[in-house]
Amino acid sequence: MLSKMKYTMERNYKSMSRNKNAVRPRDFEIGEYLVNHSKEEASKHFNLNIETIGRCHRRFRKHLRDKERKTDPGTPVIPKVLLFDIETLPMEAFTWTLFKPMLNHGNIIKDWCCVSWSAKWLFEDKMMSDVLTPKEALKRDDKRIMQSLWVLLDQANIIIAHNSVKFDVPKSNTRFFLNGLKPPSPYQIIDTLKIAKREFRFSSNRLDYMGILIARKGKLETNFDLWKKCVNGDAEALEYMVKYNEEDVFLLEEVYNEMKPWMHSHPNLAVYSEATDSRCPVCLSTNIQTYGEYVTMVGRYDAIRCNDCGAPSRRRQTNLSKKQREVLLVSTAR
Repeated sequence: MLSKMKYTMERNYKSMSRNKNAVRPRDFEIGEYLVNHSKEEASKHFNLNIETIGRCHRRFRKHLRDKERKTDPGTPVIPKVLLFDIETLPMEAFTWTLFKPMLNHGNIIKDWCCVSWSAKWLFEDKMMSDVLTPKEALKRDDKRIMQSLWVLLDQANIIIAHNSVKFDVPKSNTRFFLNGLKPPSPYQIIDTLKIAKREFRFSSNRLDYMGILIARKGKLETNFDLWKKCVNGDAEALEYMVKYNEEDVFLLEEVYNEMKPWMHSHPNLAVYSEATDSRCPVCLSTNIQTYGEYVTMVGRYDAIRCNDCGAPSRRRQTNLSKKQREVLLVSTAR
């Protein structure tokens, strides 16, 4: 089937418009190859950089989704929502004191780098991760694992992490930049730490504590010796580090799933789904009901609640008549 599709695309390729998102013959070759190989292997096989492989794969998958929707127009597209977490090695620096020194950059002996990352797609079971080899850890060479993380972030529509805004995203971007990678495709960010601070007053906002409250389990036990062993290239420590990293992502998913009905600024998954029926903007469920009205300064709307995740939402069409809208006054802003 794929070979026939590839032949059809090659035959019509010259007549295609210059649309950068249009599927190309090479995309089919790369798409078929990636069924049984990683993107790193595809990069070497086709002699293309990892960013180009990622773009080709996205066009290929979009083509298959579009073809499926023509067969079943009611099938919603599941947005790519990525839960992820990174771990970093500490920098080494000269210091005169142990009491909160303000150091000059000239004091740095070895700068920080990423030691591991773990991630999984929401709605899927597979856990993905990568970690430095002992040799890479000694050299603080994280280019390989940052390339593999870049591929996932480049595919994502939405990312979820705990303290993503101040840590995971800027730290990842820093290592992408220093390793010569271009920015990944734009994505929306859900930061469970920001939500915890804005909506609640937990005794602690650490993921470990929130996991105990919500999922009845905390993070794996560690101490700073684990990071020291990783710095020295200890293979067992690196293996435990990625296990610790993976457990953080499992815990993050449970915390997110319990907190998501409270997220008033949650990205609208229904926008990505291209569904033709009404769905919960938080979980895409069709099990929704009207329970009253949502009132703003200029309108009244049907208030909706999801019977599956419990998230409130509203319809976009106002309940006010045209005449009511014409005569409505609002207070001045200042």
